[in-house]
Amino acid sequence: MRLFKVKEAMEILSLGRSTIFEEMRLGRLRSVTVGRARLISGAAIIEYIENLERLALEERAA
Repeated sequence: MRLFKVKEAMEILSLGRSTIFEEMRLGRLRSVTVGRARLISGAAIIEYIENLERLALEERAA
């Protein structure tokens, strides 16, 4: 599985740097630290998007 730098995840998810770090801090976007770099797996990005979609569907159903 590919690992993405924060900047790449920002582009993929169309989110700002502070939002990416906040989502990681809250545990909603999984990441790993390698040396001083925070990296996000492709699987974590897909999981994050799926969770957003699920939450949106739940809100519409409520």
